[in-house]
Amino acid sequence: MPAPRFFVEEPLKAPARIALPAATAHHACRVLRLRTGDAIVLFDGHGGEYRARIETAKEAGKGGALADAAFAEVLEFDPVEREALVQLTLIQALAASDKLDWVVQKAVEIGVARVILTATVRSTVELDEARGARRLRRWRELAIAACCQCGRNRVPIIDVAASLADALALAGEADLRWLMEPGATQSFAQAPCAPHRAALAVGPEGGFEPSELQLARQAGYVGVSLGPRILRTETAGLAGAAVWLALNGEFGRESPSSETALVSPAV
Repeated sequence: MPAPRFFVEEPLKAPARIALPAATAHHACRVLRLRTGDAIVLFDGHGGEYRARIETAKEAGKGGALADAAFAEVLEFDPVEREALVQLTLIQALAASDKLDWVVQKAVEIGVARVILTATVRSTVELDEARGARRLRRWRELAIAACCQCGRNRVPIIDVAASLADALALAGEADLRWLMEPGATQSFAQAPCAPHRAALAVGPEGGFEPSELQLARQAGYVGVSLGPRILRTETAGLAGAAVWLALNGEFGRESPSSETALVSPAV
């Protein structure tokens, strides 16, 4: 069987022996039922991945009961990378939680380098500070799980912005800046290919307010359309990102050789 992949937050090195985080140990031993000597792959988000194998042990838990603990013997480093050729930032207006969970997960799988989830004037969802912090933790966990599944070794940046102005500032400078806008006369195919950095902004279900459109245009964003059909907010950004990356040769690239299984941990 190919080796499942797990994220470890602490910096990795080889050779070494490490204790796996509790949630990872549970998923590896109880869900996937891995045993001592089984091959796994670890990554720490800094690039490349590490071939390793499971070591299991028993240790005392609460009340003296025995609990499963898992350790890994880190064997060697593999510098393989699976990042997109273009560093694409997706600015996504807030929507219902399940929709945004979907956007974050699929954006990571597609190859987006950064996702900024932002409040807008017409957003139907509001996040106070406490709820925003909880959701951000959730979205970052989903991003890690998606990396485990799709083979990426660098975890995309996930941010939350209080307004479109803040989101545009977080996105920073980009060689090309797109604004998803129904009725726009320009298409992705008309843009020059292979920029180093690109940004794509997607409005809420009711679209951006005129003042927000003006703000984005002042920041260099150009309206772009995917055709005659109006897509939902959770569809538009993913479709636009996929189209843009495809036009830049992303989905025609040869896949790096790897024996790892693409297994997503429960989050």
